[in-house]
Amino acid sequence: MDAAAAAILPEDPTPSLDEIAAMPDVPHLGEPQFAPQPVPEALRVVVVGSDAALSAVVTRLMRADTMWVEVAYVPTGDSQVARLWGLPDNAAQFAVEGQVRPKPLLRDDAGVAIAGIATVTAWDGGEITGEVIVDDTRLIFHEGKKKAPRYGVFGARLESGVVAPGVSARVLTTAIDTPESPSFLHKLRPTPRGQLGDRELHGRALQGGGIDFRVSIDGVSRKRPVDRVTVYRHLRDLQCVRP
Repeated sequence: MDAAAAAILPEDPTPSLDEIAAMPDVPHLGEPQFAPQPVPEALRVVVVGSDAALSAVVTRLMRADTMWVEVAYVPTGDSQVARLWGLPDNAAQFAVEGQVRPKPLLRDDAGVAIAGIATVTAWDGGEITGEVIVDDTRLIFHEGKKKAPRYGVFGARLESGVVAPGVSARVLTTAIDTPESPSFLHKLRPTPRGQLGDRELHGRALQGGGIDFRVSIDGVSRKRPVDRVTVYRHLRDLQCVRP
């Protein structure tokens, strides 16, 4: 993939990421735009697999700064990305014949691209202890109970939207997985997993700080708990194939 991109565009004449970041005006953070690179021919990557596989491919493109490459997706199972992008049932045919419609690209502070969904939860699966903010608005400020209740504040769920500003976040009111220390009522009558609160915040970035967060991107958890996390919009948009 890297070699194919280099063969088509050996040198990128457009502003670098550092130059874009230094610009006083930031139109790149408005509605998503088509890639400005003057490529002689399009290069399209078709990812067949899971949302996690798509995240891995987009992460590689992002780190190589070849975000002008078109990305199509054929999910092989349940897919949040398919829902968010509105992919048709004939995803394989559409991946070849469909047109590019750019969308904002979200990434975390570890340099991992978010294809569809990210969650910030407690490492042990119980209620979260900490604060989560979307841009300048507080989404969560909570101290988790020792015994996880059936309904509570279990973290934040973030969707990578297809329009600006990009981040869409809601509170997880039930656990994603069974907590390590469930309450008696939770043991007696388990609740549906991953239920969401009604309040939804939109923004360009999500920041969280607290105790032992688990950060998961497209179903893949970080290997170790963290006390801080940031998810924000990348300076270049994703050139994705979607209706």
